[in-house]
Amino acid sequence: MKLDRLIWGILLLFIGGVLLLENFGVIEFYWRNVWHFWPVFLIIAGVNILFNKNNSQTGSMISIAVLVLTLGFLFFKGQQEPDRNSWWSHKFKEDVDVTIDDNDNNDDNDNDTAFNELKLSEPFAAVDSAKKTILNISGGGISFNLDGETTDLIKADVKKRHGNFSLTKQNTDTATVLTFKMGDKKNKWNFGDGGNDVDFKLNKAPNWDILMKLGAGEADFDFEHYKVRTFRFDGGAASLDIKMGDLLPITDVIVKSGVADVKIKIPENSGCRIKTKTGLSAKDFEGFEKLSDGVYETSNYKTSTKKIFINLDGGLSNFEVSRY
Repeated sequence: MKLDRLIWGILLLFIGGVLLLENFGVIEFYWRNVWHFWPVFLIIAGVNILFNKNNSQTGSMISIAVLVLTLGFLFFKGQQEPDRNSWWSHKFKEDVDVTIDDNDNNDDNDNDTAFNELKLSEPFAAVDSAKKTILNISGGGISFNLDGETTDLIKADVKKRHGNFSLTKQNTDTATVLTFKMGDKKNKWNFGDGGNDVDFKLNKAPNWDILMKLGAGEADFDFEHYKVRTFRFDGGAASLDIKMGDLLPITDVIVKSGVADVKIKIPENSGCRIKTKTGLSAKDFEGFEKLSDGVYETSNYKTSTKKIFINLDGGLSNFEVSRY
């Protein structure tokens, strides 16, 4: 058997085994922890290329041993619950604590390793409640959180260690368009010194369309008391945890991901339909009936006056939809 086929076979067995153990509740696996160590896959590929050309039994055994040890390490790390403040590395929180302590002892110390606080906001106008409000969010290496309501249209409290952030507002005849983005592309994927935290506060009056592009990072949004018409998420190696409300007759949730951990909570009295195109992804849709391949519905879907449509598209992700 060729070495490259054996390598791919072991990788698929590892992924399938982890997904199966997750589905049966034997383990809780955090794929985002694994992606922190993505360079090991380059090492595995390099070792495979090196020994595959030599076509020696000893080289093949070394290559397989490196792969097995690496997967064992990733299996161990994947079961460790990440810290919200820095799901890329538990070391970030420790670094921040040390930096703060050092600054308390010596005000003259260099503060480059600590985070900087930035507060951004846009005022609320009466016209905003008469039009839909579109919020575009983009960035990478960021932890997003919805932290309550505000009398402004939006507030963003940013704790940053790198990158430049901006919040802009534009008005059209039919919509108010807000754009929050991380503008420093040079440092967009610089995770070595920790990530950035963003806490949003939103006004409850408008109808919201929230469009989010997250290269890597996490988002935790509780929309139960907000009128969210559409939530669209496009992410890479990301963690998404959202809770939807039932203040509107129709709500659309669209998620496209590469390697992600996605958890969606919906109200029990809302009818919901899920359409999936999920490849090797794990799926857990508690309280749903499977109608056909990739289509699931709640029992009250046809009779409910409030409906939520969920579209899930992922390569290697964990999708969970539950009712509250």
